Amino acid sequence: MDDKVRVDKWLWAVRIFKTRSMAAEACKKGKVTIGGVHVKPSREVRLNEQIDVRVPPIIRSYLVTAISGKRMGAKLAVDFVKDITAQDQLDLLEATNTRGFESRDRGVGRPTKLDRRLIDKLKQE
Repeated sequence: MDDKVRVDKWLWAVRIFKTRSMAAEACKKGKVTIGGVHVKPSREVRLNEQIDVRVPPIIRSYLVTAISGKRMGAKLAVDFVKDITAQDQLDLLEATNTRGFESRDRGVGRPTKLDRRLIDKLKQE
């Protein structure tokens, strides 16, 4: 384990971002904060710090439980980070993902004429 790691490298290593350049870009755009302060990609991460990442429409919060600069598998990453996102933020995310009764399973295709009539009838009621 490393004792000094850049925040962009740590976010990439624990699989919060897919690439390190995406993590660095998020830091530059002000989407990553530590202690309420926007951080540069070069800021070093310390143990037990809370890192907030703005992922519209919510802000995800993470607690640094261990430090590593090497990318790891998803099963190992849970030992290095703890997701402490507030429940109201998760509820907001769930509310935005809900599309109502009109949602269709993937691969089912477009509704038929009969399906469309049933949908219209349900909407009127």
